[in-house]
Amino acid sequence: MNYESYLFLALATLLVIAAGAVVTLRNPVHAAMSLVLTFFTSAMLWILLRAEFLGITLVLVYVGAVMVLFLFVVMMLDINVVPLREGFARYLPVGLLVAGIMAAQMVAVLGGHHFGLERYTAPPAVIEGSNTAALGQLLYTGYVYPFEIAAVILLVAIVAAIALTHRRREGVKLQDPGKQTMVRKADRLRVVKMPSDTREGHGA
Repeated sequence: MNYESYLFLALATLLVIAAGAVVTLRNPVHAAMSLVLTFFTSAMLWILLRAEFLGITLVLVYVGAVMVLFLFVVMMLDINVVPLREGFARYLPVGLLVAGIMAAQMVAVLGGHHFGLERYTAPPAVIEGSNTAALGQLLYTGYVYPFEIAAVILLVAIVAAIALTHRRREGVKLQDPGKQTMVRKADRLRVVKMPSDTREGHGA
């Protein structure tokens, strides 16, 4: 086996270990960091397979946006400020470990004499056009039906999430923006006239 085969097996093994850690770790922050490593390792595998657009999209969308939101929510669940500040120092070694592994993956996949720019050659199917154009051509021709089915499933999930959020529940106070905008001053404010105290010596 050549260098690419060994690197693929190493990344695939690390991907399985990181994905298993996501569902086995009891600490939510450690699980989120493992999920970051899982996404980044998957991106490195796609770049190794010459699917650079998918790899960069996975890093930008999931690692750079979704997982940052997840970590922000997890760290903000504890309202107490003191444990929150202590958490940053406590999770620093795990963050440095994940960052070090990600940096090693980038060096192994993108750096070195094995994948230098002077020796990089694109697959024959992508030479005539860009990688993104080839992906779009394949996605909307050979895999158009699975793509449409996935879109319908995501649409159903969005509608279900909205329906569950706005469902009527007993004992829960809800706000009606329509009624709030139609309210008048007389409905919320009452001017009460009180007689003034005119006794002598009052306030002296």
